[in-house]
Amino acid sequence: MGPAEQRFRAMYAATYEDLSRFVRRRVPPSDAEDIVATVFAVAWRRLDDVPDQHERPWLFGVARNVMAGQSRWRLRHGVVDVRMVVAVDPAPEPDGAVGVAARIDLVRAWWTLSAADREVLALVAFDGLSEAEAAEVLGCRRSTFRMRLSRSRRRLRSALGPAEPAPALEHLGSES
Repeated sequence: MGPAEQRFRAMYAATYEDLSRFVRRRVPPSDAEDIVATVFAVAWRRLDDVPDQHERPWLFGVARNVMAGQSRWRLRHGVVDVRMVVAVDPAPEPDGAVGVAARIDLVRAWWTLSAADREVLALVAFDGLSEAEAAEVLGCRRSTFRMRLSRSRRRLRSALGPAEPAPALEHLGSES
């Protein structure tokens, strides 16, 4: 096995799961594996172009371009929509109703945002990218990404509305 194949195998092992999650949030499950395979095929063909220390954001950028290329609308608007995927927590909360209500509010607020806002937030919150890495994925400067992220966060907070205590539950914490 040559050095190029070793590098590719190491990159694949280190990034496959993250790349798969990134793609599954953005496309129907039936398309995800094909897109991931396409991204790694591009990476193999362009292995010399893959930056040594920034493989993950480079791969995410390629995936974003592949996904955008699948739909004329996505390509025209330059964004790839992000679905909110709620993981099932195996350890239920003592009062699950509070957590469910919060998740419902978050999902409802999420869908009031534009696809561009959802994408910016997801790169940081769901995909765990730094601002610099997310800017690389989107092909913009870090300062531009930081401004977009700040505006998207503000819109999400606004969509969530003010936090209001539940008056019916306030008395549960104290005994008279």
